[in-house]
Amino acid sequence: MQLDRLDLKLLAELQKDGRLTNNDLSERIGLSASQCSRRRARLEDDKVIRGYRADIDRQKMGMGLLVVISVTLATHNRDNAKRFARLLADLPEVLEAFSLTGEMDYHLKVATKDLAALSHFVNEVLLPHDSVQHVKTSIVLNVLKDFEGLAVDPDL
Repeated sequence: MQLDRLDLKLLAELQKDGRLTNNDLSERIGLSASQCSRRRARLEDDKVIRGYRADIDRQKMGMGLLVVISVTLATHNRDNAKRFARLLADLPEVLEAFSLTGEMDYHLKVATKDLAALSHFVNEVLLPHDSVQHVKTSIVLNVLKDFEGLAVDPDL
């Protein structure tokens, strides 16, 4: 899909604040509100804009422990990978999951209430699953950078 400079400006502004009205956008990017509305609708229809969400503070929601979990599968075949993917889809503790090349098969970004909840998650959910061979946990001490949006530079 071809995005022009105005599309990129619109996307940059919406990443900062997804609640902007078309009137707000028009003031910020120099288009009429109706042009902003048409562009936004096209970007939504084309799935460039996948949705709008509230950015909720996990610690204020009682999920104070952030963990990166590396997982190795028991066997490397399509059925086992699908079983593991189905497991992850039903686990609200898993914030993000990545299939990898290299030593470990997956990295999971997981949030739990505390160490006891993490222990339960690893020992009662992940390890007993048929698809899992090995699990390695790393507790996050400090978050140095959180995702705040894609780099959208209309001046490139």
